[in-house]
Amino acid sequence: MTGFSLRYVGGPTALIETGGVRLLTDPTFDGPGEYPVVGRALAKTEGPAVSAYHLGPVDAVLLSHDQHPDNLDAAGRVLLSTTPLTLSTRAARERLGDPVRALDPWQSASVGPLRVTALPARHGPEGTEHVTGPVLGFALDGEGLPRVYLSGDNASLEVVAQIAERLGPFDVAVLCAGAARTSLVAGNLTFSSADAARAARLLDARAVIPLHFEHWTHVTEGADALERAFAEAGLAERLRLPRPGETLTV
Repeated sequence: MTGFSLRYVGGPTALIETGGVRLLTDPTFDGPGEYPVVGRALAKTEGPAVSAYHLGPVDAVLLSHDQHPDNLDAAGRVLLSTTPLTLSTRAARERLGDPVRALDPWQSASVGPLRVTALPARHGPEGTEHVTGPVLGFALDGEGLPRVYLSGDNASLEVVAQIAERLGPFDVAVLCAGAARTSLVAGNLTFSSADAARAARLLDARAVIPLHFEHWTHVTEGADALERAFAEAGLAERLRLPRPGETLTV
């Protein structure tokens, strides 16, 4: 099995390289400030550790959803226009047009030697989908390559259990954590630290890399909470906490 690397840009944004393919998750490259979204504004506290220019070209963007500025911002939209392929939801395709290719959950697309499979995700408690909108996660696999789960902004362990039963186990789990919360929804919009550890157990992932656990004020649990939760779950050795700009290899 060949390797996997992830360069952490900040928030939900990371450059993934596997099988000779370069993939970017949820591109956010704008600086700190307040970003309006329906009914509220989200506040970003820190800009990207690496600019889009310095990351270099990517083969595809994996966009979990386009409707929230902490997952796709103005600079990210510019990047989409220069990227050969973006895989995302049908709603994103309708709003953004080319080069977005829409995938439904469990539908796959090829990017070089990689198979990219869209996965279900629930961006908050059950019954809040009309507020949060559609979201996807992704699975990556290919001959001789590690099997990778990318959660996107998912808060549902029930969804993770379905994915694990159908596609697991996974070598690497990239989980949006941080227990994100806003006043519009009564509950977490992304995994809490404890739920991230539970998800890692369900997926039987040998390496877990969290994203989206810092740099926004609506994120309520950071690196310390993740370390505690994984230690309490007996999974401390699986947790790989990235620092901004750092590249992790698995």
